[in-house]
Amino acid sequence: MKFNYQARTKNGEIRTGQIEASSEEAAISLLQSHGMYVTFLGGTTTPLYAKRIKFFESISKKEIVLFSRQLSIMFKSRVSLLEALRVIANQTRNSDFREKILKLSEEVEGGTPFSKALSLYPNLFSSFYIAMIKSGELSGKLSEVLDYLADHLEREYYLVSKTKGALIYPSMIVLVVVLVLVLMIFFVIPNLTQVFEATGQELPAVTKIVISTTNLLRSQGLWLLAILIALVIFYFRFSHTEKGKKFLDDRFIKLPLIGEVLKMIYVSRFAENLSTLISGGLPIAQALETVGEIIGNDLYQEVILEARDRVRRGEAISSVLSQFPDLFPPVVSQMVLVGERTGTLDVTLMNIVNFYQKEIDRSIDNLLSVMEPILIVFLGAIVGGLMLSILLPLYQTISL
Repeated sequence: MKFNYQARTKNGEIRTGQIEASSEEAAISLLQSHGMYVTFLGGTTTPLYAKRIKFFESISKKEIVLFSRQLSIMFKSRVSLLEALRVIANQTRNSDFREKILKLSEEVEGGTPFSKALSLYPNLFSSFYIAMIKSGELSGKLSEVLDYLADHLEREYYLVSKTKGALIYPSMIVLVVVLVLVLMIFFVIPNLTQVFEATGQELPAVTKIVISTTNLLRSQGLWLLAILIALVIFYFRFSHTEKGKKFLDDRFIKLPLIGEVLKMIYVSRFAENLSTLISGGLPIAQALETVGEIIGNDLYQEVILEARDRVRRGEAISSVLSQFPDLFPPVVSQMVLVGERTGTLDVTLMNIVNFYQKEIDRSIDNLLSVMEPILIVFLGAIVGGLMLSILLPLYQTISL
């Protein structure tokens, strides 16, 4: 938030201007830290047309990635954490994110550890992120940890962006076909039906089916739409329950083609997060607990938390992973075993990540190359069937 202020310096000079802070108390504290005594402080007035709607200003993953990278670079350049946060806040265009960064800087200035300040925003900074920062604070390697985090977040962002980008073309095809179907069902076919009825000719079976389906959709369309919306709402509510999430997680990883890609993503996420946490100095049991919380799949979470419990009893991680070959391929448990025996588990895990990231890229490209022609043929068959149902009776009319 921006505030107009009037203040006196120690020499009695009057200063006026604007200052940005998360609250009035923070603005006063900031001015006092510069040796000024505030005589007036008030919020700035913004015209209605210039106000931003916060609903459309959500904080994206990309902004978190950029924040982490900027913080890493500035910390490497020996800029203090407090100053780095203020500089990044001034350069951030998203006003909501700017306010949160300013709040972080105020907490740090007040003596709060950076990791504890980040925990004020659990929706922005995951338990993994906070645990990494905390390990950096305890080990005195915050600069290295920030660098690890920036690289890690960039890799995850790249994977998500690549997956979303791969779905753009199929989504556009589906959207165009849906629009064509809507136009034909509500405008073209009803008009042609009147023409066919006027001729009094016997219609082909496929045309009768299409006309009956069109009439049903036009007469009961609202009910069908309501049922569809109800099913979508039920799906989202069911997916947020404990049983629902576990059921869907189990079904998704068993899907043909897609399931194998999902397994590789989860294994890669497990290996990368665990490697990063171990490199940051966290004990293995605590690192496994953090990874289990953020893995994103209940089945993998159960295995990882079981590994945590058994590691605390003195067992090896590889012995647990080898018991779940459907989730962790044998090559993964073997490489983890080698890393445990040689004392280079973090390096071995990153080798797994590098291997699986290449496999994920290749699998997504292959999946897309298979899905696109299948989708085009399927949707083309639907549109072609509609066109055939229209052209057949027209051809019969012309022949007569």
